[in-house]
Amino acid sequence: MGKFVYEGGHKVEIEDRALTHLQLVMTAKLRRGEPFTFTWREDVSVGGGRTTVWIHAGSSMSFKFYGSRQPPINRAWVDALAFTANAPSGLYLVPEPAEGSTLDRDLATSTA
Repeated sequence: MGKFVYEGGHKVEIEDRALTHLQLVMTAKLRRGEPFTFTWREDVSVGGGRTTVWIHAGSSMSFKFYGSRQPPINRAWVDALAFTANAPSGLYLVPEPAEGSTLDRDLATSTA
């Protein structure tokens, strides 16, 4: 399990593979000067619920990976995460789509 730390206080454990994909989306948005919200569910051991933080160019955040190798990147997952990040609801972790799937096809399937 990796860890995302925001402003030194907010922390959440996220599996390394998912955290890598979130990092790609977050850094791409910040490079373009696009602030956004990031929401995650809290574990019941810390009271449950959810936390939302405002991510912007001045944010202090870190990504801690427990594995030594970067996992393979699933482009469809990056696209799905970027889609949420660009929506009014902001970025949140979505399940990994099948390798090679497309966002349009996944959306059509989920609404059918």
